[in-house]
Formats: sequence, structure tokens, C-alpha cells
Amino acid sequence: MSKKITKGRYKSMDWYIVLLLVLLALIVGALIGFFVRVWTREKSLKAAKDERQKIIDDGKVEAERAKKESVQEAKKEFLEYKKEQENDLRERRSVVVSLENKLSSREDQLNNRANNIDKREDQISVKEEKLEERKKHIDKLSTEADELKRKQEEKLLEIAALTQIEAKEIIMQRVKEEMAVEISIFIREEEEKAKNEAVNRAKNLLALAMQKYAGETTSERTISVVDLPNDEMKGRLIGRDGRNIRAIEALTGVDLIIDDTPEAVVLSGFDPVRREIAKRALTYLVSDGRIHPARIEEVIEKTRKEVETFIRERGEEAVFKLNIGKIHPELVKLIGRLHFRTSYGQNVLSHSVETAFLAGKLAAEIGESELLARRAGLLHDIGKAVDHEIEGGHVEIGVNIASKFKEPKEVIDAIASHHGDKDPESIIAVLVGASDALSAARPGARSESMENYVKRLEQLEEVSSSIPGVEKSFAVQAGREIRVMVKPTEVDDQSTFRVAREIKEAIESKLTYPGTIKVTVIRETRVTEVAK
Repeated sequence: MSKKITKGRYKSMDWYIVLLLVLLALIVGALIGFFVRVWTREKSLKAAKDERQKIIDDGKVEAERAKKESVQEAKKEFLEYKKEQENDLRERRSVVVSLENKLSSREDQLNNRANNIDKREDQISVKEEKLEERKKHIDKLSTEADELKRKQEEKLLEIAALTQIEAKEIIMQRVKEEMAVEISIFIREEEEKAKNEAVNRAKNLLALAMQKYAGETTSERTISVVDLPNDEMKGRLIGRDGRNIRAIEALTGVDLIIDDTPEAVVLSGFDPVRREIAKRALTYLVSDGRIHPARIEEVIEKTRKEVETFIRERGEEAVFKLNIGKIHPELVKLIGRLHFRTSYGQNVLSHSVETAFLAGKLAAEIGESELLARRAGLLHDIGKAVDHEIEGGHVEIGVNIASKFKEPKEVIDAIASHHGDKDPESIIAVLVGASDALSAARPGARSESMENYVKRLEQLEEVSSSIPGVEKSFAVQAGREIRVMVKPTEVDDQSTFRVAREIKEAIESKLTYPGTIKVTVIRETRVTEVAK
């Protein structure tokens, strides 16, 4: 019994010891956890303090760097602004220098023109001296003729039983006959010399006149005007150091004139196609606003293709409208280029189409090939498409073009003869010449009223018919030629030169007309016999 009690007590004490040990372990663990927590907290606080200090130090470094960058950026902007102002000033100075150079160049041109005028005045003085010498020579010949006449009178009185009056009449008749032939020959030779001299002088005068003259017709044919939204756009078109304007002129072959004309620039050039390309490109650049050499080249190339397409379409439209069959593509382009040419205010392409229709109708009436007549009528002025690029008249150029593309001989003959430079060899050529005259001379075609047109032709025939020896006169080629029939019994072959000269002088003194008028004098000998 006591052993069981003792064992129970020992067992209770073991539980107390275990419980005490557990409590002691918990207390020790709690203390250890507390100290570990305190140590961890201290370590975290220290790490936080170090991080804060690092952030503060980094912020100071970043602030210093930002400050330096701001200062550098401000300096850079200031330098760029300063450089931009210097470039702008340099550009303005270059524009001023360019204007000064142009003024100087114009002054030199005026001086050269003045020198040329002085030289021409000297040449005129020399020619006047030569004319005075010729006059003296003619007076001398007249004196010699009088002396010869006197000697012949004396001789006749000695060898013939004639009165002085009868001898005088015989001598006068002989002198008139001899002098008439000599005077006609002299007039013919002098006219040939005068024509050669007039051609050379006319070339010089025309060159001088084209430099000085700037009338409506010349302006319409050689310049185009492009409107600008404001005058500031002129500076952008010129560009820095003039690079934009140089790029435009180099790529288009057209002179760009920027002067004091408000809100407008002028395009100058004798090639209407180039002017059209430059005008369209400049209009697009102004509306787009982006103007620099690369953009200029891109727009001009695009515009050139557009104009080429437009030219081809105009040519194809004319060919289709006339229904003249297959035609070479390059020839179609040349036909389309006629859209940009005018003659006395008349559009050459419209004139060619109208001539083609008229020639076709005439051919159909007389049983000739209507298609061939229309083809020849459309191509009769084809040389005008490139006559400003190739040396020679548009007739010669047109013949070469038609021969190159192997056009029918009737078409080539019509081109060569439609202005009367050669006699037509086919009926088609005659029809095209008549249709060309009808289209050009009809009232309204070239800005001339019917009343003025008829009046001008009547005056031309009236003036020509007033010359002694003229039987009939006919105004042809829309008043560009007067053909005169003389009386063969009153006017001999040598005298026709005198009649032509008198008609020319009468026309020049009494009439006012554009261009030139060709005078053709025809003397016809008729012999009639009756067989019985």
C-alpha cells in the first residue's frame, strides 16, 4: 500500500518537473524570440536608415545632374537660335546680293543695247552715204543721157531733113525704150540686193525688238502666272541661299521670276509644255506647303508624267474623233502637244481638227479618200509641235516627221504644200490647203470680225487694181497674198517687176495689216487663131 502511494507521488512529481521544464523552455524561447525580434528590428531600422541616406545622396546627385543638363540644354538652344538667326541674316544678305547682281546685270545689258544702237546708227549713216553716192551716180547717168540726147539731135539734124520737133520725138522714143529696159534691169538688181539686205537687217531688228517688246501676244506665248496665298511664300520658293528656285529652274528649264508683283510669280519660257509642267508643279507645292529640293524633284517628276498623260490623251482624243485609223504612238504625242500651241490666238490642235473635218467633207464630195484627207488635215501643222526645239520652219519639220513615221505620200505632199511653198502633187494636198485657209480665215477663227475681214480684202484688191497696167486682182490666202493679172499689151516682162514694186509700196502706204502680204504679178500672153 505504501509502495503504491510512493509510486504515485513520484509519478506526480515527474509531471510537475516536466511541466516546469516545459514552462522554463517556453520562457527561454520567449526570451530568445524577443531578443531575436529586437535584433532583427534594430537591423531593419539600420538598413532603412542606410537606404534613406542612399536615396538622399542619389537624389542630390540626380538633382545636380539634371541641373547641369538643363544648363547645357539652355546653352544648346541659345546657340541653335543664334545660329538660326545668323543663317537667316546670311540668307537675307545673299538675296540682297543676288538682287544687286541682277540690277548690275540689267544695267550692263542696257549699256550693251545702247552700244548696239550706236553701232546701228553708224551703219545707217554709212548706208545713207552709199545711197547718196548712188543718187549722184543716177544723176550722172541722167546728165550723160541728156548729153547723148543733145548729140543725137544735132547728128540727126545734120544727116536728115527733119525738123527739130520731129527729131526730138524720135530721140525721145528711142531713149525711152532703151532706158526702160535698163531701168527695169537696174530695179530688179537693186531689189535683189535690197531683199538680201532686208533679211539680215530684219533678223537684227527682230532680235532687238523681242528683247525690248513685252506686249500681250508675246506675254501670252512666253509666260505663265502662278498666284500665291501671300508674299511670304516668295521667300520659301527662293529657299536658303536660293536652292529652291535653282532646283525648280534646273528641273523644268523655265525661268522663275520673283519680283514686286503682289502675291504672284511669273514663269518665263518659250516651250509651252515646260511652262505647263512648271505651273502645275508650283501650284501643287504652294498648296502643299512642303518646299525643299527633294520634294520639288518629286513633285516635278510627278507633274511631268501627268502632263505627258494629258498630251497623249489629247492626241488620242483627236485621232478617235476623226476616226483616221492606226497612227504611231509618238505621232499621237506630237498631235497632243499642239494643244499648247496657238497661231494668232487660234488653238493649233483645234485648227488641225477643224481642217481635217473640212478636208474630209471636200474629199467625200469629189469622190476622193475621206480618211486620207482627214489624216492629212490633222497632220498638216504637226511641225509646230516642235518648231521651237528644232531649227527650220514648221513645214520643213512637219515633212521630216511625216517621212520618219512613214506616212502616205499624199500626207507628206499636203504638209509640204499647204502654205504654197511648193506646188501640190495630189488632190488631197489641194483640199488640205483649201481647208487650212478656210479654217484660218473664217470670221471668228482668229479674233477678226466679218466686217473687218471683208473690208480688208476689198481694200487690198482696190489698191492693187489702181496701179496702171493691172487688169484684175485677187486677194487669196485670207488676205496674206494678192495675185495680180496685168495687161500683156501694156506691161512687158521687165515691167512686171516695176508693177509688183508699185503695188507693194501702195499697200504699205495705204493699208494697215498684221504680218506680211505676198504680191504676185502674172503676165499672160494669149495667141488666138481661127481655122477655116
